[in-house]
Amino acid sequence: MKVGWRVMRQTPARLLWKFAWNFGWRSLKNMHAFKKRQKRGGAFFPAFNMISVTETCNLACRGCWVTAGGRKSLTLEQLDGIINESKRHGSYFFGILGGEPLMYKGLIDIFVKHSDCYFQLFTNGTLLDDNVAQQLRKAGNVTPLISIEGLEEESDRRRQRDEVYKRTLRGVKACRKAGLIFGVAASICQSNFNDLVTREHILRVAKEGAAYLWYYIYRPVGADANPENALTWEQIRQLRQFLVDERRNSPVVLIDVYWDDKGKAMCPGATGMSHHISPSGALEFCPVIQMATDFLNKDASNLSALYEHSKYLAGMRQQVAAATRGCILMEDPQLMAKIIAQYPVSETTTRATAMQEYTRMSHVPGHDMGDDAIPEKSGPYRWLKKNYFFGFGAYG
Repeated sequence: MKVGWRVMRQTPARLLWKFAWNFGWRSLKNMHAFKKRQKRGGAFFPAFNMISVTETCNLACRGCWVTAGGRKSLTLEQLDGIINESKRHGSYFFGILGGEPLMYKGLIDIFVKHSDCYFQLFTNGTLLDDNVAQQLRKAGNVTPLISIEGLEEESDRRRQRDEVYKRTLRGVKACRKAGLIFGVAASICQSNFNDLVTREHILRVAKEGAAYLWYYIYRPVGADANPENALTWEQIRQLRQFLVDERRNSPVVLIDVYWDDKGKAMCPGATGMSHHISPSGALEFCPVIQMATDFLNKDASNLSALYEHSKYLAGMRQQVAAATRGCILMEDPQLMAKIIAQYPVSETTTRATAMQEYTRMSHVPGHDMGDDAIPEKSGPYRWLKKNYFFGFGAYG
């Protein structure tokens, strides 16, 4: 209630209405429809799509799956088509990723055109100045999710650029000045654990005006995977306990996508709730597994047919769910590579080395805690997990 009151005070009424209707009500209806389709065995279409619009980025972060220097991008016609096809299935919410999506020309025009949708913009924040923030305010249907990968020294080291933390904070302040509903994200690894998995960081984010704080677990992928920075089993357990304890009285909404209401591990790709569309127009199981058998045509009008008939995506959902409730990439990358090799896949990256990266990856701890699962303590969040977003009835 405190978070809601603070957000209402700092956010224009039109933006609140867009959030409540486009994201809240329409997503609730969509989740219900998706659940019914899954139960009756209807034509498959995910509850929502994560869309990487471009590989292009102004940073070169260690452990990122996006190819440094890559230039692949969806066309505006394809992006428009993805959204139109999704709306036909009742899906009005989209995660917009990159690269750095603010380097994709025409993106805000797409937001404006699809005023009945809601978009979560995953950004490093360094290009999010007052002008961009005001454009997002005018669109009214976008929540920026700004990545902060550590405090000043760690951000610059991880991002491999100077003054990234300061530039990112300028983006945070621009969002608050424009009255946007925005969040802050963090990919938690060993090098930032002690700085970011703290009450102090929660308070810092709340003071800057963020409505929510999204915690990820670092996945060591890409050409510069840095697996030694992956969390230990004990750190994953501590992160889960921290989220459960702090969620009850946090001044921001604390979000994760790894555990259901009972604390059991889950994978959005394995449940079919979400798949990823890459800058090359490929339909991928998830953003970090950059292999595909199915590609969009020039206007994405084949999206529904691809989802319905994709043997690769259906096989991945079935076999990954049978292997683990957690993240197969982290727990058993060699098994993942064997599953992928059963299908006539193409790599979707510019660097063309992803399969070699998977086969030589070392196992690192994932988020499946087995019998040591820690259930949610927050009543409202437990209800959301069970009925609404990222976790509802995920494994029956």
